[in-house]
Amino acid sequence: MVGLHKSFGDHHVLDGVDLTVPGGTVYALLGPNGAGKTTMVNILSTLLTADAGEVRVAGHDVRREPARVRSAIGVTGQFSAIDMFLTGRENLRLMADLSHLDRRSAARDVAALLDRFDLVEAADRRALTWSGGMQRRLDLAMTLITRPRLIFLDEPTTGLDPRSRREVWDVVREQVADGVTVLLTTQYLEEADALADRVGVLDAGTLVAEGAPAELKALVPGDSTNLDDVFLALTGHAASAVGATHTADAIAPTAPNASTAQTGPTDQETTAR
Repeated sequence: MVGLHKSFGDHHVLDGVDLTVPGGTVYALLGPNGAGKTTMVNILSTLLTADAGEVRVAGHDVRREPARVRSAIGVTGQFSAIDMFLTGRENLRLMADLSHLDRRSAARDVAALLDRFDLVEAADRRALTWSGGMQRRLDLAMTLITRPRLIFLDEPTTGLDPRSRREVWDVVREQVADGVTVLLTTQYLEEADALADRVGVLDAGTLVAEGAPAELKALVPGDSTNLDDVFLALTGHAASAVGATHTADAIAPTAPNASTAQTGPTDQETTAR
């Protein structure tokens, strides 16, 4: 992605963001509430249109080829996409049907995902009877049913207990080991530290720093060994304030000469200029 701009009225949410994500890696995007993280995810997943800039996802231009982008990605948003009046199994089958998957292979994948996320016993109960952690795991399973090349995870572990969070981390690592690219937004800085190959810090619509976790830690003088101090130094916000409330933010793509975001096995980078 290159030169990504997005405004809502007079409020500039994304102000010329450039971002490249190598294929088969985890990129964690951090920032205070309203920094533009969710807006960026919505633009990359074709749910919003950028004002300026050029963005390519899995080798496809998000403005000119939205259908091709959608066929390559999976999205787990801040808020659940589950139909609470369907069972867990029915939710997964519905997602498979909406994606036009072969019924026989989809049935095998549904069973495998229910087992992987420890949801077999509850699979035939309505989702509204499930705990919040179980619902979140089902939401992630629904994202994976199509075997996407690129996954957007917008604060996927918010509200989960420590065990459930670790299970989600394990799933992310498994996906990356299979060559999937993951763009993660999170309010948990230790999550970014544990999972991300690279971390970007977004503040006031601008990418103020990015690099490997160790590189970002080196920006702060002293013996700091965590991203909390880095985040505070770069944004002026305490890490505990990140995600304190959940608000949809906005982002804007490109300048005329902006570049692109590319990810996936063939196109190994996602770029925005």
